[in-house]
Amino acid sequence: MNRLQGKVALITGGGGGIGAAAARKFAAEGAIVILAEIDVENAGGVIAEIIAAGGAAECIQCDVSKSADVQNVMAQIERRYGRLDVLYNNASVYLPGRDGKITEISEDDWEMIIGINLRSVYLFCRYGIPLMQQSGGGSIINTASSAGVIGIPGCDAYTATKGATVQLTKSLAVEYGPYGIRTNCIAPAAIMTPMMRKSNPSDSSFDEERFLKLRTPLRRYGTSEEIAKIALFLASDESSYLNGSIISADGGITINGDLSKV
Repeated sequence: MNRLQGKVALITGGGGGIGAAAARKFAAEGAIVILAEIDVENAGGVIAEIIAAGGAAECIQCDVSKSADVQNVMAQIERRYGRLDVLYNNASVYLPGRDGKITEISEDDWEMIIGINLRSVYLFCRYGIPLMQQSGGGSIINTASSAGVIGIPGCDAYTATKGATVQLTKSLAVEYGPYGIRTNCIAPAAIMTPMMRKSNPSDSSFDEERFLKLRTPLRRYGTSEEIAKIALFLASDESSYLNGSIISADGGITINGDLSKV
C-alpha cells in the first residue's frame, strides 16, 4: 500500500523483537529504514532480510544512552537523506534479578535502565526533532508499557522510565504539535519477545498458565507483529489526527486488576 513511501524512518533498538518487526513493516510500506542499534550483528540480519525483499534499510551502530552516538546517527541521516519523518523510540531494557524494589536496586543498575529506557528518548528527541522540523513535520512514536500506566511491583526502575515516557509523550505532543510533529505512545504488555521470556524464566515462581487465565482477557500473549502494526499506523498519515495518545496494546490486561496477583 506504500503508506510510508519516501519517508525516512528511524527505529531505535531494531535488531530484534518489536523493533525488528516494525522495521520489516515500515520497509514493506516504502520507508527508508535506519536502525540505531548497538548489536550490529542482530541488526545485520534484519537489514539483509529487508534488502532481499526489495526494501531500503541500514544500521548505524549506536549506544542509545550516549549523546555522542545519537548525535552521530542524526548527522549521518541528515547528510545522507536530508530529512527525518518517523522517529520510533523503541529501545528498552528490563533487567530481571537486578531491577526490583527501589531499596534494593543498585545505583549502577538504576542508571543503566534510566539511560536506555528514558535518556535515549530525550536524546533522540533532542537531536531528532530539529531535523523533523526541517522536514516539515513527522511522527514520533514512544514505547511505554503497562508498567507506565498501572502499578507493578518488583521493577521500580523500569516502571519509573515507562511512567516518565507516558508523560513526556503528552508534553511533546503539546509542544511540537504546532510544528506538524505528532507524538504518540504505545504501552504494550505480555508481548512474547526475547525480553519478555527472560523476564519470566521457566524456573521462576511466575505461573504462566494462571497469568493467561486470570489476568489476560484474550487468554494469550501478544506478538511483535501486532505491536508493529500499531506503530505502522502511527507512523503513517492514517493517524494524522492522533497526537498525545497512549495506546494500551495489552489484550485488556491493564483494565483487569492488579497484575501482581497471579
